[in-house]
Amino acid sequence: MLFKEGENYIQVLNDLKATVRNSRHKALLSVNAELLSLYWTIGDIISRQIKQANWGSKTLEKLAIDLRSEFPDMQGFSQRNLQYMRRFAERYTDKEFMQQFAAQIPWGHHILLIDKVKDTETAIFYINKTIENGWSRDILSLQIKSNLHSRQGKSISNFSKTITNNSDLVQQTFKDPYIFDFLTLTEDYQEKDLENALTDHITKFLLELGAGFAYVGKQYPISIGGQDFYIDLLFYNIKLHSYIVIELKKGEFKPEYAGKLNFYLSAVDAILRGDYDQESIGLLLCQDKNKVVAEYALKDINKPIGVSAYKIAESIPENLKGSLPSIEDIEKELTRYQEQK
Repeated sequence: MLFKEGENYIQVLNDLKATVRNSRHKALLSVNAELLSLYWTIGDIISRQIKQANWGSKTLEKLAIDLRSEFPDMQGFSQRNLQYMRRFAERYTDKEFMQQFAAQIPWGHHILLIDKVKDTETAIFYINKTIENGWSRDILSLQIKSNLHSRQGKSISNFSKTITNNSDLVQQTFKDPYIFDFLTLTEDYQEKDLENALTDHITKFLLELGAGFAYVGKQYPISIGGQDFYIDLLFYNIKLHSYIVIELKKGEFKPEYAGKLNFYLSAVDAILRGDYDQESIGLLLCQDKNKVVAEYALKDINKPIGVSAYKIAESIPENLKGSLPSIEDIEKELTRYQEQK
């Protein structure tokens, strides 16, 4: 063996792997920051020339041709991309801010934000979330489409009264409403159907829940006083260091739901909570809720609980399901169409 201590070698190897990954990540960030700094500078110059010298589309077209001719090995000098550079510089007018913050995500993400997000404040929200969660462009697109910025932190809760440390962080962890557009259920679905559907699509469910959630189980058994109780969904949030107890309810929120969830939280804290875990947190997901009723129901509850609505994809009537094409049928039809072209 290269080393007498095999365990030491494994540890050294793992440390080196982490070092290499970290170095590669820093190198990529450095390259990306340099590229975005260049694009911002070009965009700023174009913006000022449009305002001062009345540059039009013909001038930008000529500029694109001349830049591509001078730098044939570089991509990104199309007329369309030059327009994105201009809008990029006009959105983040402070270059130092751009270099320290906006440059942490790729150019393709910025193009998406320029196209889909109107105001700078909202764009900054999505940049923050992308940096925090490592979102790909496709995931960022999904989050923008679901209006995450208007849902984040909007759950009705008693967190400010029941959590002494980081209550704002906990509040921002939960949303209202939750969007389960990856599900399609019939109108007469039961709570158990929703529970099974969510766990069948656990990856997408975790994405909607947000960063830090780890799935523990569904219908999680808790034994108290010789009786068995079952929690709909149990998660652990790594960032909050807390168990998250989720109860699913079809229909409107009812005050008694909060009492039952409070009971489950007491049980989880007594049975599962470890020495380094923070207090467990509850989330009631209902189809609908009355804000005032929910606030009153949580007023004297001593455990941290949030109440949020959820939305799912529109139901497909049973009598139509058989007549709709499957994904496989659509793929075959597209393949056939491509072959005929």
